[in-house]
Amino acid sequence: MDPVAVQSETRFPCPSCGSDLRFDPTKGELHCDHCGHTEQIEGHEGPWSALKELDFESAIAAALPTAEIEETRVMHCNSCGAEVEFDESVHAKECPYCATPFVTGTGSNRQIKPRGVLPFGLTETEARGAVGDWLGSLWFAPNGLQEYARKGRKMSGIYMPFWTFDAQTRSSYRGQRGTAYSETQTVTVNGKRQTRTVRKIRWSPKSGRVARFFDDVLVIASTSLPVKIRGAFATWDLSALEPYRPDYLAGFRAEAYTVELREGFVQAREYMDRVIERDVRFDIGGDAQRISSIETDVSDITFKHILLPIWIAAYKYRGESYRIIVNGRTGQVTGERPWSVWKIALAVAAGAIVAAGLGYLYALNEGLVN
Repeated sequence: MDPVAVQSETRFPCPSCGSDLRFDPTKGELHCDHCGHTEQIEGHEGPWSALKELDFESAIAAALPTAEIEETRVMHCNSCGAEVEFDESVHAKECPYCATPFVTGTGSNRQIKPRGVLPFGLTETEARGAVGDWLGSLWFAPNGLQEYARKGRKMSGIYMPFWTFDAQTRSSYRGQRGTAYSETQTVTVNGKRQTRTVRKIRWSPKSGRVARFFDDVLVIASTSLPVKIRGAFATWDLSALEPYRPDYLAGFRAEAYTVELREGFVQAREYMDRVIERDVRFDIGGDAQRISSIETDVSDITFKHILLPIWIAAYKYRGESYRIIVNGRTGQVTGERPWSVWKIALAVAAGAIVAAGLGYLYALNEGLVN
């Protein structure tokens, strides 16, 4: 697994008692759990359209303004490869991605600052409730896993990094348009002449141009989670993005990206190419299409680094690490789970007994047995 950097938990001292304020997802404000003091976040619910896009080519050429770059100190998990930043006073910590306690040295990362953040909309209690419902619905889960749900293990609130890309595309293509028609044929089957209708395609050359502006193509900028889990969080309500402020991170962590900008755009282009191919097929028309070539010119590429919220619980079962993820806005749950061999075996045995019983009743009803 590629290394991952997670910034240290952002802290804001309470002006009344000195304890740490945290961002309250239910009220959209900073809250002190110790004395109850609250503070509004300046600019909360501001227009997401005001988020500034950055020039892709300038970033690739390392020519972004210094104000767009930040440096973070990181610590390394030898088990899963995650790199997590903690306060200097912390000497040991459990990795939020694989639940492995670790002691480690430090390094540093220079990265592009985030431009936007989608604030948490669910509390930890709500996230644990969603996990409990999910685990309770799993068939063939080990009893130990159900016990995990009842104990309500603490979940970590993490902002995961994403890239969004905008681009103007203009594509020229060459291909063929297929028009379906029917043809009646006479065949001999077992000595008898029969007629049948055969569907055929008549092809004609076709070429043309299509254009599309892509807005906010979303690419996850982290490799800390398995692909099957990452794919479950491909859709987000980006219209609710807020301009980035550290206040939203109070009480949470923010993972630094490990998918670099250039690699992220390669993934975005794969998505764009699929959409462009669909547009080409639509432009060719007809009943079927053949595409010989597509040549695409991409211009005006811009991007944003944004943070999106998840609740994560990592646990170990029989020496293996498993992760459960909750979408911090919608409560959607996905994750890894072990399977109970005993439950599966019992289910198979029970199924065999039921099948045998039904077979016996059928035979008895048909008079096949006395």
